[in-house]
Amino acid sequence: MLSVHPSGFYAWVKEPLSERAQEDQRQTELIHQAWTDSGKVYGYRKLHDDLLDQVETCSESRVARLASLAGIAA
Repeated sequence: MLSVHPSGFYAWVKEPLSERAQEDQRQTELIHQAWTDSGKVYGYRKLHDDLLDQVETCSESRVARLASLAGIAA
């Protein structure tokens, strides 16, 4: 019906989110926490600095993308 091979479907059922999507979700939570701790005034550059202080590896553009998707703005 959906033209999906059964093995692909069962692989998706076993682990529906990719590793990158799981990492994006985890880092989005960290970004949101840092944003609320700042009084909701930090932009993506300062949020990136906060993540680096927490020994997270990410680029400024990734933080900007995740913050934008989460509706976080300075």
